[in-house]
Amino acid sequence: MTAIQTQTDSDRELVLLEQIETNPDVTQASLAGQLGVAVGTVNWHLKRLISKGYVKVKRAQRRKLRYIITPEGIAFRARLTVNYIETSMRLYRRIRQHVSELLAAARQAGYDQVRIDGDGDIGDICRLTCIEMGFKLKDEDDIPVLEVRGARVSLRMKENK
Repeated sequence: MTAIQTQTDSDRELVLLEQIETNPDVTQASLAGQLGVAVGTVNWHLKRLISKGYVKVKRAQRRKLRYIITPEGIAFRARLTVNYIETSMRLYRRIRQHVSELLAAARQAGYDQVRIDGDGDIGDICRLTCIEMGFKLKDEDDIPVLEVRGARVSLRMKENK
C-alpha cells in the first residue's frame, strides 16, 4: 500500500506500520500527508500502536523520534494484511457477481454493449466483467449504462430499445 485515502482504523494502522518499517525516521507530518488525515489522527493511532506494544519510540535527536516495529507489531501487520486482502477479495467477488447480474438483465433486454460511467477499481472490475461476458464497451448514449458511484454499481437502460 502506498499513499492512499484509507477508510478504517485497521487500514490506517496497516499503512502506518508499513511506512514505519520502510522508514523508522518518518515524521508524523509526512505520515499524515500520506494518509490524507490530520497529524492528530496519526498521533492517536501511533499512541494506540505503542500502548499495545506494536511500536516502540526512541529519541534519535533532540526533537527527532524514531519508530521501531516490535516482533508483535510485525505479527499484527501480517494479520492486518491478511484481513485487508480477504476484505478486498470479498468486495471484488461481490461486485463481480452484481455486475454479472446487471449484464444478464441487459442481455435479456437484447443488448450486447454497454457504457461504463465511472472510474477507479470498481470501474475496472466492471470492464473486466463486461469483457468476460462478451459485452462491447461503447461510448454511446442509446445503450445501457453501468453507473459506478463509489462501491455501488447500477444499470440504467432506456425504456424501449
